[in-house]
Amino acid sequence: MQTSSCLIHLECSACGKCHASEQLIGLCPACGKPLLARYDTVQAAHTFTRESFKARRADLWRYAEMLPLRNDLFQLALGEGWTPLLKARLGARLGCVETWIKDESCNPTGSFKARGLCMAVSRAFELGAQSIAIPSAGNAGSAMAAYCAAAGLQAQVFIPQDAPPAFATEARAYAARVERVDGLITDCARKVREGVQRYGWFDVSTLKEPYRIEGKKTMGYELAEQLHWKLPDVIIYPTGGGTGLIGMWKAFEEMQQLGLIDGKRPRMVSVQAEGCAPIVKAFHDGADHAEAWQGAKTIADGLRVPSAVGDFLMLQVLRESHGTAVAVSDSEMVEYARVMAAGSGIFPGPEGAACLAAQVKLLDTGWLKGDETVVLFNTGTPLKHIHLWANNT
Repeated sequence: MQTSSCLIHLECSACGKCHASEQLIGLCPACGKPLLARYDTVQAAHTFTRESFKARRADLWRYAEMLPLRNDLFQLALGEGWTPLLKARLGARLGCVETWIKDESCNPTGSFKARGLCMAVSRAFELGAQSIAIPSAGNAGSAMAAYCAAAGLQAQVFIPQDAPPAFATEARAYAARVERVDGLITDCARKVREGVQRYGWFDVSTLKEPYRIEGKKTMGYELAEQLHWKLPDVIIYPTGGGTGLIGMWKAFEEMQQLGLIDGKRPRMVSVQAEGCAPIVKAFHDGADHAEAWQGAKTIADGLRVPSAVGDFLMLQVLRESHGTAVAVSDSEMVEYARVMAAGSGIFPGPEGAACLAAQVKLLDTGWLKGDETVVLFNTGTPLKHIHLWANNT
């Protein structure tokens, strides 16, 4: 059965060249930069209305017109999306009453990675991929393995040797072939490239194919709906590869074209770990690209990304939104996970805790005002990192 997708083509985020969407494709063949899906928003606007959402399914597939899948037969659905947006009691104590938490730990496999990998694997499945590969700090590999299992596709997952064992255990449970790699996610990416060349795997690395971002952008659509079509003043988001940051900004542009929101956008804040902060450094240096971070080290596996293919897109979002970038320490992540749990009932992973630590810093400096509406993203469950608190509770 055909979907209502209004996808028209793929457009390079750097050189602007357009490419046909009905093909398995990675980066732009012309310049090697990320491709972005483009839609016929005039056509979509006929059915993609505020009123229509009242009768739609409560997952990310509710946004079908603005998603790339053509045929429902290839739709992989495990309950991803439509996660809670909860007002946090701790906001009053911080002096920022309108503090909200988008809890992505409710997704399949316990993290926001389910959104992107749901879409990437569904679309690769539709376009004929047989074996899919990913370099992962942990959660992305688990999510990809789950959706490959749902489709009956082969999954190849490469994870750093020192990542928490829960990630490899989970991916193997979904029948993925998992290889531990000495080094960082960049070293895992090298292994994937070798497999692509030798075995013909399809690579779903961050922004190296066009559709993970389409799943992640649904966080932006959901925020608008859940806040009654008024976007927050500030979004604080933990940033490794940056797909979610870029995806939400893309969603806001699409929603404006569709007539669902006005031109007022949130200021976007990228949060990284002090031990791996290439985007923070590049932003404050005024650079257009981020230099690879040397000796990357942090307890937040999702933030241990020393070099990102979408660095220039993240920096564009921060500057266009009049946002900023903040680095926090590992000890602050451990501390503020407890603060968030005790003050909101949401126990975050270290990446989510980093957002609260960043909010406190931004309030202290005056960049963030106490009367502003702020959304923090808890991007994943803490249970895969429970060792961080096990000896200190």
